[in-house]
Amino acid sequence: MQEILQYLKNNGERLDSEIAAATGLSLEKVRSGVTDLSARGAVMMCRSIRFKDGKEINAMLCRISGYIPPAAPGRKPKS
Repeated sequence: MQEILQYLKNNGERLDSEIAAATGLSLEKVRSGVTDLSARGAVMMCRSIRFKDGKEINAMLCRISGYIPPAAPGRKPKS
């Protein structure tokens, strides 16, 4: 589960299939890991239905709970 958290922290919001492909874990392990992390409050998760080539794809969209990434360089200061 630590590698799922680290991947989400480095890459932001991702689908479960993208996490599985990047970490080398099976999709089932990623889904069970994300469900456990969501129950603990470490990850925010929502179910997503997308269509690819006319086929319905059920996925889980995941992101770190309460994590705000650092500001991108080059932004203007707030006045």
